[in-house]
Amino acid sequence: MHRYVAIGEASEVLGVSITTLRRWEAEGRLIPERTAGGQRRYDLAKIKPELFHAAPQDRKTIAYARVSSHDQKDDLERQKQVLELYCAKQGWTFEVVADLGSGMNYNKKGLKRLLDEIIEGRVGRLVIAHC
Repeated sequence: MHRYVAIGEASEVLGVSITTLRRWEAEGRLIPERTAGGQRRYDLAKIKPELFHAAPQDRKTIAYARVSSHDQKDDLERQKQVLELYCAKQGWTFEVVADLGSGMNYNKKGLKRLLDEIIEGRVGRLVIAHC
């Protein structure tokens, strides 16, 4: 399947008419790319991302816990316990990712891993404790 498609194929994928796609473009709701010759090309990864990412049932649940300082280690453990209990009670298969460090520091190993997993489309649900 091609990622960029002409208006006819985009209308089939979305289940709407070509006229609807043109109207959405005029309203600014869905803006296609244009070829050098002015032809519309629709990015299927944007309009139907599920065609390019894992199905929701194949995505994982991640529970994320973080505290800002080492003297809050006990709080981090409590957050992890709360997240584990909540996810287990929902019947979800899950993974806990935890970080210790300031919210101003974005170079945290757990946060980087979490963001990479989300960007790659492998996370279907994110659970965060706010304490």
